[in-house]
Amino acid sequence: MTARETSRILLVDDTEQNRYVLSRILARAGLEVEQVTTGREALERVKDCPDLVILDVKLPDISGYEVCRRIKTDPVTRAVPVLQISASFVSNESKVQALEGGADGYLTHPIDATVLVATVKSLLRLKQAELISRQSAQQWQSTVDALPEYLVLLDTENKVVRCNRAFVELSGKRFSDVIGQDGIAILQQVLGRADFLSHTETARYVAEQQHGATWFLVTADAVMTGEQRFGSIVVLTNITERKLAEETLRHTEKLAATGRLAQTIAHEINNPLEALTNLIYLSAHTADQNEIQGYLQQATRELERVAKITKQILSFHRENKIPVELDFQDMVKSVLALYVIQLEAKHITVDYKKGPPLSIHGFPGELRQVFANLIGNAIDASPDRGSVCVRIRAGSAHGVPGAVFTIHDEGPGIPKELRNRVLEPFFTTKELKGTGLGLWLANSLVTKHRGSLRFRSRRASGGAGTCFRVFLPVGAPAALKAGAGEQRSQELIKER
Repeated sequence: MTARETSRILLVDDTEQNRYVLSRILARAGLEVEQVTTGREALERVKDCPDLVILDVKLPDISGYEVCRRIKTDPVTRAVPVLQISASFVSNESKVQALEGGADGYLTHPIDATVLVATVKSLLRLKQAELISRQSAQQWQSTVDALPEYLVLLDTENKVVRCNRAFVELSGKRFSDVIGQDGIAILQQVLGRADFLSHTETARYVAEQQHGATWFLVTADAVMTGEQRFGSIVVLTNITERKLAEETLRHTEKLAATGRLAQTIAHEINNPLEALTNLIYLSAHTADQNEIQGYLQQATRELERVAKITKQILSFHRENKIPVELDFQDMVKSVLALYVIQLEAKHITVDYKKGPPLSIHGFPGELRQVFANLIGNAIDASPDRGSVCVRIRAGSAHGVPGAVFTIHDEGPGIPKELRNRVLEPFFTTKELKGTGLGLWLANSLVTKHRGSLRFRSRRASGGAGTCFRVFLPVGAPAALKAGAGEQRSQELIKER
């Protein structure tokens, strides 16, 4: 609505002639004018929050300076603009005193009608702009208070400018104890770290961070106007339930993988157990000590075979609290050994070249799970009497040295419309035979080890197949632990 339709002016002047002239000028400009003659009346009427107060400095009871000061210090009326006028106090010192006391403008008699109207309308526009600004701030605060995420806005000195209710509750402080305080100290308290703020000066920062039993997704961005940075905004999202769900899925998939290997293990163990039974029977029915010793030695070798197979299957469940140094070649070879029965059943040839010796740091159970999923998928996709190509070599990614594992099958390939979903949880093309968690789990475990999982696939006749590539850096254990929570985008290499 326009000022002509809504604006109410409170005119405070003890001189009747002045009130008459000023009120006529304002009325002709379409403004509604209410007149009072004393400071006490002005303080009483201003509680109704007029759009503007025109206040004479020299009043019979209270100085206009004092009336202005009281208006501006009262929370109810402080937003009401005040235009002070005077016929007696016309010096610059008087103007300065009025403006420092809170007045929004100052005019001296004689007042030109056009100047008066222009000044009044300027102050009304200023009030309207301030009102819109306050409403926008209230809307922003109401909006962010309704969000479950924790938001905090920092200035260039990392002082808290604004935050939402959720962040205040997370900090355990009162709102007044957060605004204007050191944002680094508060983030250090609620998150356990705040060093990521230095990254916002050059790029967006996104990472997962654990503090106690709680997991957060941390997003930090610079607040820019053109090329100038005015601060940072930090958004914390509680992802504890998601992390617990992911851990449950990982455990579920690990058990499912173990179940898929059960047939292989049972077959592998059954053979030495049958031989062991026969050897014990022969030993019990033979009197020759030399023959007995020979039978017992053979029985010992069969028991060693059982122990080795048992150790392999237990390695899928054994958890390490810290990363250890691993022989990359031996690890892949031990996983391949578990799939001998499946390979023989489909008459699949394995073309395996191990390459140079390579050592990496990681969690052996998790990495075996990765390679078991990829090898198992390659066998499932391969046709009878097909071949699977496995290669291990040294490589690098973004200047970081590491080990590269590739496995290529001769299957039908992945349909183009499904390739973007391959690494999603619960997505499977095996219907009831698969959980849909294998590749998702492999991807998350490789990411945890600061590596990358990529694939390419072709469906062309005579050259179909899929190739998965795993890169794992050869970093120290400390580097692996430090990067366990980082989110890294996984690039999918599609059909060439």
